[in-house]
Amino acid sequence: MNNPAAVWLASLWLVGGTLPLHAGFLDDWARMKPFVPQGYVCHHATGAIKIDGRLDEPDWQRAPWTADFQDIEGPAKPRPRFRTRAKMLWDDHYFYVAAELEEPHVWATLTQHDSVIFRDNDFEIFMDPNGDSHEYYEFEMNALNTGWDLLLKKPYKDGGPALNEWEIPGLKTAVHIEGTLNNPADKDQGWSLEIAFPWPALATYAHRRTPPGEGDQWRVDFSRVEWQINIVNGRYEKVAGTREDNWIWSPPGIVDMHRPEKWGYVQFTRKAVGAARFVPDPAMPVRNALQEIYYAQREYQANHHRWAASLGELTLSADLAHGLVKAPMTKLTAGGFVATAEIKLPDGHIQRWHIRQDARVWPE
Repeated sequence: MNNPAAVWLASLWLVGGTLPLHAGFLDDWARMKPFVPQGYVCHHATGAIKIDGRLDEPDWQRAPWTADFQDIEGPAKPRPRFRTRAKMLWDDHYFYVAAELEEPHVWATLTQHDSVIFRDNDFEIFMDPNGDSHEYYEFEMNALNTGWDLLLKKPYKDGGPALNEWEIPGLKTAVHIEGTLNNPADKDQGWSLEIAFPWPALATYAHRRTPPGEGDQWRVDFSRVEWQINIVNGRYEKVAGTREDNWIWSPPGIVDMHRPEKWGYVQFTRKAVGAARFVPDPAMPVRNALQEIYYAQREYQANHHRWAASLGELTLSADLAHGLVKAPMTKLTAGGFVATAEIKLPDGHIQRWHIRQDARVWPE
């Protein structure tokens, strides 16, 4: 394989890498459960957006910032050393993402497309348009405007795979640096970026209308990878023995961005800024209940080498059915299991949801 990212992905599965299947699923969920996904109202642009990394158009000036990014494990961890925040817009052709990254020393080394970009400091976008935790997009870029686009058929913990060959036709990206790139002799303010994702490229695996309709919500999250550095003999060097920091818009609570169930919600609107209210997902109680069953089933299977045939065999919280129409249920299938639960929506409609052994979650 000549592509460095493809080599990295292959080595991940051959030797286990950093993302193997593991036991400890109940511990994962215990840390993830308290985190409520962030929400953002994404406004329709009224004019043209020039992708130059500067965010100086009136539409960008009006668009709200996200909350400042936190550590991937949440507020219990130290506050990030540098501020990171993002904005979003859309029109009939593109979904726009912009970010502002405070950084006293802007550096980057990778110039080949589809390199493993997080080996540099980077900014990452994750998108799961229909929120089923499968067939989601990942895009990473560094301060040299080098990108890496991936399609994940399902999360790594469920066996992946990541399709490195997937590309985003018509993608536009740009970086603007407040300072000088790769110059340890001075102090920089940071860098900003703009990305325009064309709707036709996102439509392939969106499994819903694109461009979105009024009030549609997509699951989206952002991550910033930041390495600790020293300046040695006029060059940047990563601090030996340290891991990267991961600063996130909507943190999952554990060190793994590939938990789409905790990504944020982006709500699309054509209304003026301030005229649309973010609507929390009314299905959140049923989503959380099914996720708890999923994690308990994964733990049970790791310990007993089979799936539980009933909820009574699993370790579940006493309030599992809170907010649901009735107690959930699980049944065995040829491939594993399917758990089912129902919730009453604000309009009075009863909606049935399911989750299966590979984490795919969906409503009827």
